[in-house]
Amino acid sequence: MSPSTKRKPHRSRAGLAVNLIGATVLLLLVFGVIVSSIGLFSFTDAFKKEYSTSTYHMADTATTLINSDHLEAYLTGDETEEYLQSREYLDAYCKKIHVSLIYVILVDRSDYGRFVSVFNSVDNTVDDTEYTAWEPGHKRDTTNAEYRQKYKALYEQTVPYETVYRTKTTDGQHPHITTMVPVKNSSGDVAAILCMQRPIRELNEARRPFLRQIAISTALLAAAASVCYALYIRRQFVAPLSKVAGEASRFAMDSVRGEPFGKISRIKEISDLAVSVEKMEADMIASIRNLTAVTAEKERIVTELALASTIQESSVPNIFPAFPERNDFDICASMTPAKEVGGDFYNFFLIDDDHLALVIGDVSGKGIPAALFMMVTNILISDGIRLAGSSPADVLTFVNHDLCTHNQADMFVTVWVGILELSSGKLTAANAGHEYPVFKRPDGGYALFKDKHGLPVAAMDGVQYRNYEMTLEPGTKLFVYTDGVPEATDKEENMFGTERMLAALNAAPDAAPKEVLDNIRRVVDGFVNEAEQFDDLTMLCMEYKKEK
Repeated sequence: MSPSTKRKPHRSRAGLAVNLIGATVLLLLVFGVIVSSIGLFSFTDAFKKEYSTSTYHMADTATTLINSDHLEAYLTGDETEEYLQSREYLDAYCKKIHVSLIYVILVDRSDYGRFVSVFNSVDNTVDDTEYTAWEPGHKRDTTNAEYRQKYKALYEQTVPYETVYRTKTTDGQHPHITTMVPVKNSSGDVAAILCMQRPIRELNEARRPFLRQIAISTALLAAAASVCYALYIRRQFVAPLSKVAGEASRFAMDSVRGEPFGKISRIKEISDLAVSVEKMEADMIASIRNLTAVTAEKERIVTELALASTIQESSVPNIFPAFPERNDFDICASMTPAKEVGGDFYNFFLIDDDHLALVIGDVSGKGIPAALFMMVTNILISDGIRLAGSSPADVLTFVNHDLCTHNQADMFVTVWVGILELSSGKLTAANAGHEYPVFKRPDGGYALFKDKHGLPVAAMDGVQYRNYEMTLEPGTKLFVYTDGVPEATDKEENMFGTERMLAALNAAPDAAPKEVLDNIRRVVDGFVNEAEQFDDLTMLCMEYKKEK
């Protein structure tokens, strides 16, 4: 084996291990974040419930420190000994249980939108707040709709207590909860509401060690898993995969088979991969040889197709103006195959000084077979027209019989043939299944002429075709075409159609034949846009002038 076939060391062997370990660590971190989030949510929810319940019990205990039957009397303005003693108890209780506020309010039960303060105990040292105690009788609007609903529920005794959480505040206050309990009189009716505001900084203080513990545990787990995983990955995956990858890279550069891998790994998938690489090398070498031969053959076919296209273009008149010495008519034609060669054709020539032959046809199918059939048909029609006394119908009958005799490929051709007597304007024509011709009278626009159709030539032997005649006035234009014009299709499978074709013709009714073809092609291209040309596109336009 030559030195070039020896396997080269793969210097980036650690790349796979790093990627796999990095992915594992990332997954562990993501898992840790998810677990932390779930745990934090559960912890916070449980803490809130416990905090709310304990605050409720503290607030409910505070209701026992006041005489609820005398609340209305407390607002008369006289601070009785009983009122002062209750306020002293509430102030002491507020400091004892470390809450920011304890206040008792009488709520306007008409809409629960206002209340008046009876007691108000404040301890700003609990949460570094700056609350100012309300004087007895202080009136205030209810904070918001949430508070109104909770006041109503407490007065109607549908709930034992209500709690409002304020974890995010915008008025300079610290996060807190406000628990509200009913204050009942001796009759069991709700006489007032006692509200207790308690800081929830304990929640944040409790969450910090929880998060710290989760983060440390996740980091340690990720580090331990990474070390174990790295050792396993390097031994079982990285080394054999790097060897396979190095061989694949070497073969991509040298295109020469290397040494067999042998038993490269105990892991079935990696062993199968090594076998696949060896088979790939053998298959690629065989494919390169085949591709070289196919490319040479394809280049030969392309060259022959280009030559066939040149021959096909040379088989029809392609120099314009075609008859610069004649001023009694003007004619122009174009042919654009869908492939390199096509089955459409046109022809025109002077039979004698006073008769002009016009031919257009479309062979079924595309490509080289259609092109060959087209050339045979065009030659037969041209020879038939040049026979003395032959009419379009006789020519089609002769061509149909000859083609049917040798038509082993079962192809057929739609043809329109016309012979124009230039001195009189008399046009004799026959149609073998082709598209309707379009005429423009001197005093009108372009319109379809629905002539009688016969069967396409080569479809069935023994068919007799019929002529029809019409007289062209000076200034009359004839436009004949293949179905590639009306059946041109855009990306949405919409066809161009005869209506658009007539509209494009009548957009410039005075245009010369060459301009007519250019206009139609431009409109068709604009309609089709970027869609692939599906069919051959052939057109012929002749203007009868009768000037000589």
